[in-house]
Amino acid sequence: MTTEYDASKYGKSVGDEYDTLYPGDGLDTEATILMLADLTNERHPRSLLEFGIGTGRIALGLVAKDIHVSGLDGSESMVAQLHDKPGAERIEVAIGDYRSTRTGDKHSVVLLAFNGILDPRGRQAQRDIFKNAAAHLVPAGLFVVESFVLSDAQRSGDWSIAPRYVGENHVELQLMRFNISDSRVERTLVHLRPEGPKFVSVFDTYASPGELDLLGETAGFSLRCRYADWTGSEFTSTSSRHVSIYALDHPG
Repeated sequence: MTTEYDASKYGKSVGDEYDTLYPGDGLDTEATILMLADLTNERHPRSLLEFGIGTGRIALGLVAKDIHVSGLDGSESMVAQLHDKPGAERIEVAIGDYRSTRTGDKHSVVLLAFNGILDPRGRQAQRDIFKNAAAHLVPAGLFVVESFVLSDAQRSGDWSIAPRYVGENHVELQLMRFNISDSRVERTLVHLRPEGPKFVSVFDTYASPGELDLLGETAGFSLRCRYADWTGSEFTSTSSRHVSIYALDHPG
């Protein structure tokens, strides 16, 4: 695993174009906001902290539903874009590494969406993320994680290719290869647009849903429920994604 890590690297590579590359309609944003709003409204305080808040795709929608939202992100450039949007003045954002940075506040829900839990620094980093989430939660608070699930074919070690977004003027293809020896996933995201292609390289440490459950247990979490998507569809052996909701049973 890599020994050097730059929490702002992703923002440097895609930050200026993030909202164009990842339009909300292609990411189930509305369904995401609805589920998170329901989870947060069930608890006290009605407060959510988003690890990797970025340009505010999810956070701004939650603010519009009168939920107190805070954020933690490594990219100053992406957070600057968030601050330029209406409603952002109601969001407090700390710049740092969500593996270790503490904001000092407690929340009912902590969110880490869009594969963020698959930290390229390995299992210890993933374990630390669970611990950091626990440190920001009130007793019985929830940690909500979204990630992809590798199919049997993708585990073979061969390159796979699949569309991630198809729009009128934008197609994103994902090329992926899994290394079973270290659970490392290499991904190249190819964005095809009229102005020309853009290539983004991403590395992950893959963890299956079951492996994440075990990591969560080390930080005092237990799995409350798991869905195949943000609409609450049943998670099955053929699901390609999961939304896992962990409850903090034993605060550290």
